[in-house]
Amino acid sequence: MKDAPFDVLDLGVMPYREAWDVQHEQHARVAGGGRPMLLLVEHPPVITLGRKAKEGSNIIVTREYLAAQGIEVLEVERGGDVTYHGPGQLVAYAIFPVGRRVQDFLRLLEGATIAALRELGLPDARPNPGYAGVYVDPRTINGREYAQKIASFGVAVQRGVALHGLALNVTTHLQHFELMVPCGLSDTQMTSVEREYTLRGLSRTASLEEARAALIRGFFTTFETYDWTLPEVAGAGS
Repeated sequence: MKDAPFDVLDLGVMPYREAWDVQHEQHARVAGGGRPMLLLVEHPPVITLGRKAKEGSNIIVTREYLAAQGIEVLEVERGGDVTYHGPGQLVAYAIFPVGRRVQDFLRLLEGATIAALRELGLPDARPNPGYAGVYVDPRTINGREYAQKIASFGVAVQRGVALHGLALNVTTHLQHFELMVPCGLSDTQMTSVEREYTLRGLSRTASLEEARAALIRGFFTTFETYDWTLPEVAGAGS
């Protein structure tokens, strides 16, 4: 987009470790005063443990079972607990200057995702106060109500610049979330754009390409008036 305050780089399908390296390369560049970068990627199956993951206690199967399924487990520097990344999930790493505005930044990530989901035909997409992420209307299953989480969030901030970001389930293999207690929330069920279309009887086909375009537009709109000042750069030499 012309005159955009940040660049967008689509990494396609990339193993988590390789994308992690790209994140750190871009982070070093942005922390040095370079243009902010939004990385978009789809990962092969992997489970990541955030800073609250307590050595993976919310993974409910053995590491040997995961290895047999070809699912890697990695400890990363983002906030949050345990989550899953895999095919059909759109991951967005926003390498943006944040400083101490972490909560405001998370709300903007939610806003960009909500804007995309509403464009994709899910008007009930919304935040869940007290929890990071984006949800749609809850469902009652066997007499018990479960929150329906469609996008997960987890960030780290180093040198005033964010790492990691969000994961939006589009056509994700949701059964893989049953290998864990996602984000440590036992009253939450993971859902996806595809699942919501099916359960709502919508005559739409979930598309990663359509979701990617909608999310990019959501970012440009939501971050239109964002303060892109990098704290370290602004204070240098003062």
